[in-house]
Amino acid sequence: MNEFDIPIYRKAYDLYKLLCEYRETMSRKDQYTIWKQTELHTLELIRLIARAIQTKKELRISIIEETSVVVSMLRGFIRLMKDTKALDIKKYIILQSHIDELGRQIGGWLRSTKEA
Repeated sequence: MNEFDIPIYRKAYDLYKLLCEYRETMSRKDQYTIWKQTELHTLELIRLIARAIQTKKELRISIIEETSVVVSMLRGFIRLMKDTKALDIKKYIILQSHIDELGRQIGGWLRSTKEA
């Protein structure tokens, strides 16, 4: 099994694809500020998930905790884009639901890894 078969990886991958679709609706100014940071953090999220998948269980907890921090930062960036009107409410709700689902999956992954 590779990381592409794991639901949390697919969810992060889909989040990035969605961000790419929405990029074209952003002003150029926003594309090079908050949007760029959101994009970079989403790529970091994908990287951390792939790394955690491929890491031994005893070393995985710290990577998953770092992944959780990145998700929290993404929540903040998405909310900031909505509050500054760089992102409309419909797109905000869609992105936020993806991020919320990722947060739930990461929380469950962390709990199950700690229990193992």
